[in-house]
Amino acid sequence: QVQLVESGGGSVQAGGSLRLSCAASRRTFSTYAMGWFRQAPGKERESVAAISWSGDNTYYADSVKGRFTISRNNAKNTVYLQMNTLRPEDTAVYYCAADRGFPITTTPHYWGQGTQVTVSS
Repeated sequence: QVQLVESGGGSVQAGGSLRLSCAASRRTFSTYAMGWFRQAPGKERESVAAISWSGDNTYYADSVKGRFTISRNNAKNTVYLQMNTLRPEDTAVYYCAADRGFPITTTPHYWGQGTQVTVSS
């Protein structure tokens, strides 16, 4: 079992930045691909970014390319999502996910509990 705990969400004005963190409970964290999803009110959950277990491969949704950066520190069992130039449409609950394969599927093995990100105009 892998437990994922997100942190770093909050409220920010448009154009601002936030960094989300996701800490994993197991030492085998380095064997999992990791990803971030988000779900806005009334919308389906969507994949935002993902990173392979080694960090060599990444994926970004078109809507966040050039603004968001995913990274990981396997020594700290933590994955990050640096979000810059935030827009009101980025407002959502952001979820961390862990999966065995890359790219991450829409049904990963493990989910975090989510952290709210609110961007005001």
